[in-house]
Amino acid sequence: MKTTFTIGAFGMIFDAEWRVLLCHRTDYDLWNLPGGTVEHGESPWDAVVREIKEETGLDAIVSRLAGIYSKPDQNDVVFSFVCTITGGVITPNNEADRIEWFAPASLPPNTSPKQVERIMDAVRDPNAMHMKIQTGKSSIELIRDGRL
Repeated sequence: MKTTFTIGAFGMIFDAEWRVLLCHRTDYDLWNLPGGTVEHGESPWDAVVREIKEETGLDAIVSRLAGIYSKPDQNDVVFSFVCTITGGVITPNNEADRIEWFAPASLPPNTSPKQVERIMDAVRDPNAMHMKIQTGKSSIELIRDGRL
């Protein structure tokens, strides 16, 4: 039996004060980085640029790869990129009803825990490329269990 994996691509956009841009999802009370699933025939770096535009209204470019995170219990691999805004206007939409800047030390308590880890990795060592295994329940599972 062939195992299939999903590939995710998420963008961390920092402002001059090292605040990170987060999107509040419309389907769950959850804050997360702009990003999502890489589509068939798409590279992770193209996917994150597309997802940032769809979820925030901003045009962006990838500045660097910040990390690759494996979630083996979910057959998921996530590419985490640091991105730079090149244009556009922050625009709430059907995927994100609020888009705001947050200091890493003041992230909302309902921020995706695995994404918090990725943000903190990027802030602690901004020039490193992290490779980590992330285990445990997804944010959606934590919400359903009443733990997030």
